[in-house]
Amino acid sequence: MRKLIGLIAFVMILSVPAAAQTQPPVRVNCGGPSYIDSKGQVWDADHGFNSGSTFSTNLTISGTPDQPLYQTERYGNAVLYSFLVPNGTYSVNVLLAEIYNGNFKAGARVMNIKVQGALVFPNVDIYALAGARTPVTKSTSAVVNAGVLTVEFDNVVGGAKCSAIEIIPSASVAPAGPPLTLNFKYPDGTPVLGTLTYTITSSLLNFQGSAPLTNGQAQCVLFANPSAMGISAQFTVNLSLTDTAGHQLWQLSLGMNPAQVNLGAIQTSSLNVVIQKL
Repeated sequence: MRKLIGLIAFVMILSVPAAAQTQPPVRVNCGGPSYIDSKGQVWDADHGFNSGSTFSTNLTISGTPDQPLYQTERYGNAVLYSFLVPNGTYSVNVLLAEIYNGNFKAGARVMNIKVQGALVFPNVDIYALAGARTPVTKSTSAVVNAGVLTVEFDNVVGGAKCSAIEIIPSASVAPAGPPLTLNFKYPDGTPVLGTLTYTITSSLLNFQGSAPLTNGQAQCVLFANPSAMGISAQFTVNLSLTDTAGHQLWQLSLGMNPAQVNLGAIQTSSLNVVIQKL
């Protein structure tokens, strides 16, 4: 039963951004001082960078009630911002505006933007996108597994820069808990190749997704108590394993009351499934 309860928590972690603590958004005014925007949100003075220089203007930025966020910048050949945040999923917004008149033409400044080391916005040309002194926002999502979220600006032509960075948790962030390992093997011991598909339904939620197997295995960190995530209604979990050809190899359906799920005393958990070959 512990293994089945752990399996449910595993599925919930894959699909529900859960937490027992709230991580406030990170907002940084790159190259500038702290600022309270038109929505009453506080942007911290520039911090978290590894290098670069600053530049500012007092000229008007069109199309925004929050001009100070775009009137300053940090620039350089390679500028890396690092922020300590709890593990979880985040939305990352990069605020840009071309304010240096030497770059008021297409192709004068081109840069790559990386989030968590992955190139998410290649060859960004702010002036080509919006013209001079006009806001541009680039948005993406990021998963943090080691407590650090990085945003990097790399020069292609004319220098890289950023006006402001906003990091918003997709929801509250779950603390680390006991690991759960699911192993799918054939009777001869060879690992199953395929994808585990899951759905979670109740009167209050409806989530679905999939997780490909690696060497027949899927692993995650459990959240100790689903009811702490605000999931209070009876829910149903449906799991289905399909091979690379789309054949259904295994299926499981369970109903659960989150008030009865508490994994705080469990240090490790696993589920081993032997799949008969078709």
